[in-house]
Amino acid sequence: MPASFAPQPALQQAAELEMPIAEVENALTALGMALHQQDADAVVLAADTLHAALARAVVQVGRAARNGGVPQPLRHRLAVAGGQVAAQREALARATASLDRAIDVLIPGFGNAPASKFYSAGGLNDRPAGRGSLLA
Repeated sequence: MPASFAPQPALQQAAELEMPIAEVENALTALGMALHQQDADAVVLAADTLHAALARAVVQVGRAARNGGVPQPLRHRLAVAGGQVAAQREALARATASLDRAIDVLIPGFGNAPASKFYSAGGLNDRPAGRGSLLA
């Protein structure tokens, strides 16, 4: 049966899924641009928008799956979107780890790193007394 003669429910279902999937794709694009521009406010806004779009898409796709399935082209678009989410999550994790390392170098003892035992804030030796000896 040619695609132009597809049953009406399948066409309606595809049309209903088009909008939530397009919203997810648009939100992913906006998030990618915000991350690339290193705009923290835009990242937060885009991430919130993506979260809401994903929640709506999950509801719609779940409903479609229970009522006959999701058409293959839309499943492919969802898979691509899922890959983009994973790639952006990985990029953000790498950037965060890089920032953490830079902070540890600039400010020893800040964050999760153990406090430095070599110098105090005034630059003086902060080692406990009684360690080592200068006597020959």
